[in-house]
Amino acid sequence: MTQSSTHTVAGWKVDEAARAAVMAAYELESLRDSAALKKITDFAAALCDCPVSLVSLVEESRQTFIARSGIDLTETPRDVSFCAHAMLGDQIMVVPDATDDPRFACNALVTGETNIRFYAGAPLVTENGIPLGSLCVIDTVPHPDGLSDLQRQGLETLADNVMARLRDNRDAAAWRSAENDARRALLDSEGRFRTLADTMPQMVWSTQPDGYHDYYNARWYEFTGAPAGTTDGEGWNGMFHPDDQDRAWARWRQSLTSGDPYEIEYRLRYYDGTYRWVLGRALPIRDDGGRIVRWFGTCTDIHEQKLTLEEREIISQELSHRIKNIFAVVSGLVAFSARAHPEFGTIAADLRDRITALGRAHDFVRPHSPASRPEQQPNSLSGLLSELFMPYQLVGRERVAVAGDDVAIDDRSATPLALLFHELATNATKYGALSVPDGWVTLTMNSDGEAVTLDWREQGGPAVSPPASDGFGTQLMELSAVRQLGGAVSRDWKADGLDVKVTVPLAAFKRR
Repeated sequence: MTQSSTHTVAGWKVDEAARAAVMAAYELESLRDSAALKKITDFAAALCDCPVSLVSLVEESRQTFIARSGIDLTETPRDVSFCAHAMLGDQIMVVPDATDDPRFACNALVTGETNIRFYAGAPLVTENGIPLGSLCVIDTVPHPDGLSDLQRQGLETLADNVMARLRDNRDAAAWRSAENDARRALLDSEGRFRTLADTMPQMVWSTQPDGYHDYYNARWYEFTGAPAGTTDGEGWNGMFHPDDQDRAWARWRQSLTSGDPYEIEYRLRYYDGTYRWVLGRALPIRDDGGRIVRWFGTCTDIHEQKLTLEEREIISQELSHRIKNIFAVVSGLVAFSARAHPEFGTIAADLRDRITALGRAHDFVRPHSPASRPEQQPNSLSGLLSELFMPYQLVGRERVAVAGDDVAIDDRSATPLALLFHELATNATKYGALSVPDGWVTLTMNSDGEAVTLDWREQGGPAVSPPASDGFGTQLMELSAVRQLGGAVSRDWKADGLDVKVTVPLAAFKRR
């Protein structure tokens, strides 16, 4: 480890390592033979009536003249430097006759052919007090009167001018260094990004804020087979299937206008000329002010998944169609058996209604094509109930009203819910509010985030009372709500109609 050396001059200790670091920041070598500094030394020599003037920078072992007038020397050893002394003072150091000054009488620059007799040097010191050297004037004859006041003032002003130019050079050097560091960091970041993007299985692209595409990773060119650069700008849209181009453009323009994320499925031309389904996504990158500075996007090949889903949908619809037919066949067999055995007609009608309710529930949650899809969303409890209660409604009058918080359902909960509310509606038609023209039912759904309460309230019907024993219908409700859905059922036979509360955990309605 190198220790920091020091020089002692006139009682001053100078830390050379600290000085060297400061001088390096000024990039002083770049100012060597500067025309601007040469003008200063020319003027200093003329002002002080001396043949020589120097801008001398004192280093650890030498002094370097980065600007000079009247002398060919570019440097001398530090141990003979007058400027090493001058730079440590607060004012201009004046030596009228060096042969009479004990510090310099034996100096090689005095006794040798350089023959220095007169010297005056204004210190060059940084704003932090670090001495760099001096602006000096030299003559080979003594100046017994030293410098006049005007010459002192002028030399100090010129020294300040030298430091101003040194500081400008330092600041420019720092700016260049910072710019170079930023450029290197940017190049390094771009290199890392390109390496990462080229190793990703997805196609990666990037655009300017206005949507101009200016980057694609290697995977894009491998997939499309397009020559590099041919899909820059708006050339990307020509890679889409003609039927998807307008839709993709419209979605992209909407994202550019609104700043919303971009997502779309479209068919992209493969390198063999066929088209494959891909999922395109993009997000904006914003600066601290919220302005979009770039868009980054990906294209993911989903062709096999798309075909698999289409095949699965066809198979599911075919299976659902066959199941629906089975419900119809079973219902027909029940009706046929009832005609052969009239004494079982009531039981057969009940059974056929329950089979019909199961058919409605299945039809509601089965896979649908766009043409067969119900108007209500297929995962809605209110949609299922609307289907189930449709036979009980009157033209222009809603006898069973559904209100409150809707709940998402799937095939797991649809069947027990269909059986539960079919049973309640059937009993209301036989014995309760729906058995008279003016009766009605209100079903209110309330969710607290943990459980859903379904309140079945009959009004306007005949007076009701609890049955002597639990029949099959009661057992069916218990099976549906309690055992299959994990809920609870309470019944209240009020004077104006039955009130049934069914509480079911929210998690039971739909798989996660």
